[in-house]
Amino acid sequence: MTELRVGDRVSWATPQGRIRGRIVDRCTHPFEFAGRSISASALKPVFIVQSDASQVKAAHRAPALRKLTRPVH
Repeated sequence: MTELRVGDRVSWATPQGRIRGRIVDRCTHPFEFAGRSISASALKPVFIVQSDASQVKAAHRAPALRKLTRPVH
């Protein structure tokens, strides 16, 4: 699996379809997000991603994210 980094362009699945955006943070310690406690560690980081279309942020683990290799126009 390709290592994900802050700034990488990614996509992820939602009930409405695939969303494209960018990784804005990589969390390696437990934290609060959107009123929920999220467990994260150096071995299982959680990524904060921001949608290109709505600017809404979400938290996802690496397996839920698909790194985009081509620029989006």
